[in-house]
Amino acid sequence: MNILITGGASGLGLATAEAVWKEGWRPLVVDVREPEQDFEHAIADLADRGQAERAVTELAERAGGLDAVVTAAGIDACGRLADVPADDWDRVIMVNLLGTASVVRAALPYLTRSRGKVVTCASTLGLRPLSDASAYCASKFGVVGFTRGLAVELRGQVGVTLLIPGGMRTGFFDGRPEQYRPGPEAGLNNPADVAQTIVFALGQPPGCEVRELVVCPSTETSWP
Repeated sequence: MNILITGGASGLGLATAEAVWKEGWRPLVVDVREPEQDFEHAIADLADRGQAERAVTELAERAGGLDAVVTAAGIDACGRLADVPADDWDRVIMVNLLGTASVVRAALPYLTRSRGKVVTCASTLGLRPLSDASAYCASKFGVVGFTRGLAVELRGQVGVTLLIPGGMRTGFFDGRPEQYRPGPEAGLNNPADVAQTIVFALGQPPGCEVRELVVCPSTETSWP
């Protein structure tokens, strides 16, 4: 199977690409930077719809179609609304929400032909808001709504799964002020374990769908 993965050069995206490869499937990575692993890839800034669409089309045509898309790319801009520069705030929405929609839209012709699957990546903060994270929460609440609407729209044509992960041990928290980093008590998940839940969803037969998956550290406070 040809699996297109956004954000596949790091974090959950990379873990998913590696899990897909180990499964014997073909990972196709879209990211703003080249992956260190020798995965087929296209460079694109998901905040730019044209770049996102071109990357999807390029990889799909090169691979001879798509069987699934996993939208794992995501960014954040921590701080109170009055303190986060407007451009930074807007970019979170553009990458996390609009970039997700752009990638899925571009992939739909291929996925419809293959009766493929979409797995979007939201967050526990897409269900439960947190102070100083208005951009991230807005984007991930949007991904939740987008995905639930998409599942209704595409039923019987393309499988749709909403992944709602809690915190993971990735570079996502690097460079943040200490107040915005998870404490040691959070016990964050290994992204490789979360990636296995994506593989599980992708491996279901046509017509059998894992509609939503909440996967979070047992001691993290973001859920429930």
